Amino acid sequence: MSELYIAIIVILGVLAVSGLFFGVTNDAVNFLNSAIGSKAAPMQTILTVASAGIIIGVVTSSGMMEVARNGMFNPSLFTFHEVMVLYLGVMFANIILLNLYKSLGLPTSTTVSLIFCLLGSAVAVSTFKIAASEALNISDLGEFINTSRAMGIVSAILLSVVLAFSCGSLVMYISRMIFSFRYTSMFRRLGAFWCGISLTAIVYVAVFKGLKSVLADNPVIEFVNEHTLASLAGCWVVCSLVLFFLQRLKINILRITILSGSFALALSFAGNDLVNFIGVPVAGFDAYSVAQTTGDASMSMTALNDNVPANFYLLLTAGAIMIVALWTQRKAMARLTEREMSLTSAQEDSGVQSDSSAFSRTLVRAALNINTALETIVPESIRTRVARRFEYADIEHSGAPYDMIRAAVNLTTSAMLISMATSFKLPLSTTYVCFMVAMGTSLADRAWGRESAVYRITGVMTVIAGWFVTALGGFIIAYIVGLVLIYGGTVAFVITTVMCGYMLIRSNFGKKEESPEAVRSNSGEDMLSTITAEVCSTMERTTRLYDRTLIAVFKENRKVLREIVNESEELYRLSRDRKYSLLPTIRKLKGADLDTAQYYVQAVDYLNEMTKSLVHITRPAYDHIDNNHEGLSKEQTEDLMHINDEVENIYRQINMMLRSGNFDSIDTVLALRDNLFEQIATAIKTELERITSNSVHTKASMLYMNILNETKSMVLQSRNLLKAQRYFLENKGILKSWLYYNN
Repeated sequence: MSELYIAIIVILGVLAVSGLFFGVTNDAVNFLNSAIGSKAAPMQTILTVASAGIIIGVVTSSGMMEVARNGMFNPSLFTFHEVMVLYLGVMFANIILLNLYKSLGLPTSTTVSLIFCLLGSAVAVSTFKIAASEALNISDLGEFINTSRAMGIVSAILLSVVLAFSCGSLVMYISRMIFSFRYTSMFRRLGAFWCGISLTAIVYVAVFKGLKSVLADNPVIEFVNEHTLASLAGCWVVCSLVLFFLQRLKINILRITILSGSFALALSFAGNDLVNFIGVPVAGFDAYSVAQTTGDASMSMTALNDNVPANFYLLLTAGAIMIVALWTQRKAMARLTEREMSLTSAQEDSGVQSDSSAFSRTLVRAALNINTALETIVPESIRTRVARRFEYADIEHSGAPYDMIRAAVNLTTSAMLISMATSFKLPLSTTYVCFMVAMGTSLADRAWGRESAVYRITGVMTVIAGWFVTALGGFIIAYIVGLVLIYGGTVAFVITTVMCGYMLIRSNFGKKEESPEAVRSNSGEDMLSTITAEVCSTMERTTRLYDRTLIAVFKENRKVLREIVNESEELYRLSRDRKYSLLPTIRKLKGADLDTAQYYVQAVDYLNEMTKSLVHITRPAYDHIDNNHEGLSKEQTEDLMHINDEVENIYRQINMMLRSGNFDSIDTVLALRDNLFEQIATAIKTELERITSNSVHTKASMLYMNILNETKSMVLQSRNLLKAQRYFLENKGILKSWLYYNN
């Protein structure tokens, strides 16, 4: 047996381990977010419960491995060599997809990724076989590929997206009408029965979704299958009685329900989704074990059609890796968690960004029109009573994005939908169901107010679109990688391995630039220290980018200008994000430090305007050179060189004062600023004279005038920022030594 196949097995093993880490990062947030978002328990407790669910789920997931072995293609029509190339192409494409989505902070379905990567790679290898055989043509492709499985999953996903959102909205609306946000008194009377329904659904999903392979021949399970409704009713009665007595013992049964739901969904996730991470490597190892007995790389892989139980210790090891990832990848999961929390939080300023789509705006307008029409039909007394049920109140005093009632509804509805899908043998994605239920409950809970509805809808549609792009992207990437590997041989194998390895390492172990808003303290002093550091950093980067822009324009260097545009737009994005997170950050002060809050608002606004002016310089400069317009004239270049020297001098003085906290030279900066503005006014007047005499090119003149005007605006905002900081520090009585220490 060639050493090439040993190398492939080793690579598959390495990618299996990395796939487990990335898969848990991507998927775990969906069954953890309800417990995290409601703060039902400390993070350590939530992770411990989820870990228990994962370890039980993985050791009972052996039967799901057949999806990778023979679920998407007919292995008897492929040789050992072709199967190994097919599996390697799947893993390369799968890792690329998961890393891409992780970098974008979007949740995706590893189920869809696996299925369509398998499909794409199998089609690539099948195309190779058909092209190499005179007896085959493209119409024979259906014999190699099992498309019914992929179509079944896509159909189930299309159905689950609508069904999960609708059911989540309906159940949440009914629950809130019963309990309202001030649910304490009503919950004492009905809480045990309501949580009993939740616990019944959770038990059902744990037993029939997570442990179905282990308990398949159990007579009790067979009885429940034959008498489902009666069994569920009996389970509800038992669960309600148990919870009733626990409630009388002053035990918070909502916490029990939420943690139980997290356990059940973690078990379901591990039991059904483990194949997405290690199914292909395990199938590759099985193929290698079969071929090793003969040493023939051209032998048929008919043996992969046999249902062989997966190695118990292998499953246990995979579970251990998933648990390690769960505990060690919390920072990586935080970005995905933050996105969902921002879409489901009851606060209007919960981090939702300023982008919206035409679809979301149309949908919100339609909803407002419908609401206006209903107000003319429904009596005011009824509308008032209903509105009172949805008056937000944080009676738990936890500061959580939502209360434990909604968390329980999220988990219960998800468990019920997954249970029903299991009983009808429909393959549903845990990721899709959990996310869409959470979106539905947040809508019914009136978390989507007029101030944020269009942004939340746009965010949800972005996530949903990302899911479906996964299918197309996975297929195309796997198809291309499969063709490269099957046609390119050993050389293509080495090159592709190195490229994918580089992408994997760079994506996950490279230096990551953390947003300044990643961590905010609740104290005014820490906020001041943070914004001071951000101001200094932004000013220095602005100075450097402005200088590089003018030099690149003089030299007509398009490549450098493109890099500068990307960097300046990233700088502006950070400033814009800081501006839109303004109110939540100020609320973290939790005190009467209004001076600090006022300064923070001013500093953020000045930084945003300054970076916007920089973008308005760099983008037109790049467009001018990119469109091959005539460069600046000698006179224009000389004027801008003098302007650049003055700007650099001003920014150097400003940066020194911001870093040191010594503002003795501020009058000098103001004098330099006035002198600069006079130079700009003179330059504009001179340019107008050149325009009237037709001695300059129109496009170059427009660029020149734009640079002058935006430079003036940029320097003006910088001066305002400097004055605001000096005024604040003088009035707060903060010493220079304090700033030295914090910088």
